[in-house]
Amino acid sequence: MSLLWLRVAVLLYGVAAFAVLPAALYSRPRWRHIALPAATLGFVFHFVSIAETLLAAHRALPVDTHETLSWLALLLAGAFIVLAARYRTVAFGIFLLPVTVLLTLVPAFRAGHETLAYPLVGPIWIVLHVALLLAAYAALLTSLLASVLYLVQERRLKLKFSLPRRGALPPLETIDQIALKSLLFGLPCMTAGLLIGSVVALETAGPAFFRDPKVLLSLAMWVAYTLMIYIRQHSGLRGRRAVYLSSFAFFLVLAVWSANQLSAVHRFTAP
Repeated sequence: MSLLWLRVAVLLYGVAAFAVLPAALYSRPRWRHIALPAATLGFVFHFVSIAETLLAAHRALPVDTHETLSWLALLLAGAFIVLAARYRTVAFGIFLLPVTVLLTLVPAFRAGHETLAYPLVGPIWIVLHVALLLAAYAALLTSLLASVLYLVQERRLKLKFSLPRRGALPPLETIDQIALKSLLFGLPCMTAGLLIGSVVALETAGPAFFRDPKVLLSLAMWVAYTLMIYIRQHSGLRGRRAVYLSSFAFFLVLAVWSANQLSAVHRFTAP
């Protein structure tokens, strides 16, 4: 039963990881009432799973990599719950909950030497994985272009440069909102795409996919993407600095794409 409880915990952590995004980034406080209870229930099921495992083995400490990952995930989930209760914010869950999901995927679905068939893993999930990430990349590129247009429009206004025709470029506030909303649209797409890809890769490559250079760069890209949204929303970053920030994230995307040549999981091969 301990494995079942752990899988239920992974599902609840996943729900919390998705719910925390609108609560923390999109100013949707109602989603907090989903994120925090889901994470708390996940923590309870996770704790029960670990307790049953240790009691059955008559020991008090983890003895292998899978159990250590599970313990670390439990601590991260507990840290999120404590921070949310103490400071009345779920912002820390933007990072802690997805990491918790990734750490518990291997112990839950590749425990020991068991083999687990994924009846839902098929071509449709690969297509969904690729489509979501491409949507996130497109949103990031749109944000970058909007930031560049912001610079152009700002310069024209400062120089009182007459536009070729009325309305050729929208107002600065509109351009800035386009840039920000593009990022807000792309983050859920990137998060879902990476999580789906993680589950699919576990079936095809096993736990070794966490050491894959494409996977590591993808996680770095997700962190940079999330930080960019946080910085833009909380510092009012605009203009040239916003272009620099978007350009950095876009170059990370190019690095991730280039890493296909070094990746055993993502390398494209001819049929």
